[in-house]
Formats: sequence, structure tokens, C-alpha cells
Amino acid sequence: MITVGIDMGAKNIKVVVLKDREVLARSQEMAGFEPLEAAERAYKRAVEKAGLTEEQVEAVYATGAGRKSAPHTNDSVTEVSAAAKGIVFSNPSVRTVIDIGAEEGRAVKCTEQGKVEDFAINEKCAAGAGSFTEAMARALDVPLAEFGQLSLQSSKSIPMNAQCAVFAESEVVSLVHAKTPKEDISRAVHDAIASRIISMIRRVGINNDVALVGGVSYNPGFVDSLGRGLETAVIVPDNAEYVGALGAAIVAAERN
Repeated sequence: MITVGIDMGAKNIKVVVLKDREVLARSQEMAGFEPLEAAERAYKRAVEKAGLTEEQVEAVYATGAGRKSAPHTNDSVTEVSAAAKGIVFSNPSVRTVIDIGAEEGRAVKCTEQGKVEDFAINEKCAAGAGSFTEAMARALDVPLAEFGQLSLQSSKSIPMNAQCAVFAESEVVSLVHAKTPKEDISRAVHDAIASRIISMIRRVGINNDVALVGGVSYNPGFVDSLGRGLETAVIVPDNAEYVGALGAAIVAAERN
């Protein structure tokens, strides 16, 4: 059976084409100001990369913040359910998945079948999401791609008290004026984000193995901070940003 999963994220839209539990193609577009048009482009490109026609696709399921408005869809699935299904498909040993995107983060405890046992969501403050990292990188005048690596160069722990993105930026500026090395500030920022996420994870309980998915999983500084805070190795699966779209495609296959 050929199914497609569309993850309508706040910043990026991801598409996965699945045939009989084999991934045929992936595609991604920035959501921008026209997310529906971006989703349409990503969908068509993924189907084309899979060597298929749109008529051959048997079911399309969406997930993500904009899932209700995704094009071509037959149904939708929550981000929590999609993350659980996707991670167990790609990494069967995982029982706790942490999914952090641009605007929010979530922790999901799941079974070996990819069913959700419990979950928690951090959606009230950007300090637990990717947009916070971007804001802090701008405050330090460091490219986002280098911000995580910079954190790994520090061995010094500096507490950050501010939990709001606005106040945290002011705190970063104060540290800069105090001539605190940028690598130490970067580590402090990542440790602060990890602390918020870990508090959320502990609400659902930690069952090994633990995986991190979503765009923030490509930030090595955050992965390091999260692993140190949890005192366990954190798995970052291949194509981590596509796990939600993959989960949606799997649910589409199971329901149809």
C-alpha cells in the first residue's frame, strides 16, 4: 500500500512517501507565509521523487500544527501519536521520544507497538523550543549552524535564571558585557533549554531508550546538554526531522 505523511510544522513542512513499510521518498519546504502552497510543492516533489503518480497514492494523513488544513489529506493524526509511531518504526528500542520543533516541545512515552502511554507538551513558552535557540544565537551574533558546536567547546556551567525568551536575551547581553566567553554563554543557553525540557520529560517518566527528534535534534550543543541532564545517552535517529511525517504515513497504512 502507498501512503503519504505530511507534517505541517510551524517552520518547515515535511513529507514522507511510504510503500509497504518502506520509505520511498522524503521532501521538505519552509512553511513561510503560504504554508498550504509550500505543502503542495513538498507533496508533489516527494511523490515525483518516489517515481509515482498522485493517482497511485492510496491515503494521505497529516500531522503538525497545521494538519487540519493540509492538502490532499484523508485524515489527520496528532503530533504525539505520529512521533510515537515514527520513532518505533525507525528505532524499535526507543520508549521515550522527545520531539522539539520551532514553537513547542513534547515528550512521549510509548509502547513497543508505537502506542502512546503518556505525554506532556511545552507550548506556553518559547524557552523550550527551537525559536529560543535562534533568538539566543542572534543575541550572541553567532550563526545558528555554529551555535551548538560552540557550546561543546565549554566546560564551565553558568546558570541562566531567565525562563522567558525576552528576559533571557537581556541576560545574554549582560553576560556579553561582562566579557563572558561566547562558548560558556552558548552552553548556559543550551543547559537552560534542556532543563525546561527535562522537567517536562519527568512528568511522563523516562523509559529507555530515549530519542530526540525534530529540527532541534540537529543541534549538537542541545543534544549534549540534554544527555548530561538526563544522565543517559540520547539517540538521534537518521532523518530525525521526518519522524512525525513518517508516523503519519504509518498510521495511514494501518487505518486503511
